[in-house]
Amino acid sequence: MTSWIILIVAGLFESGFAFCLGKMKGLSGTEYWLWGAGFLACLAMSMVLLAKAVQVLPIGTAYPVWTGIGAVGTVLLGIFFFHEPATFWRLFFIVTLIASVIGLKMVS
Repeated sequence: MTSWIILIVAGLFESGFAFCLGKMKGLSGTEYWLWGAGFLACLAMSMVLLAKAVQVLPIGTAYPVWTGIGAVGTVLLGIFFFHEPATFWRLFFIVTLIASVIGLKMVS
């Protein structure tokens, strides 16, 4: 069970590094470099935690779950913080992605 928690946190850090990239857009100077440092920190944490999780979980399950969590989190962050559109079809496919991630966990 601990490996699944580690994997979920790794996926959240994946969303974190994508969020930092989004915040870096159009910036310069100190603010750019601070968000860049956040990007690198989130990237490192995400990779370290993913590596830890796959010591127990099969890579064929862990990697899609990790990317799914990151993708869903990034889309939601984009909607809430970057005012990206929340259309029916975007939300529909996010729900199907979540269902797929849950399905992978259930069969593993």
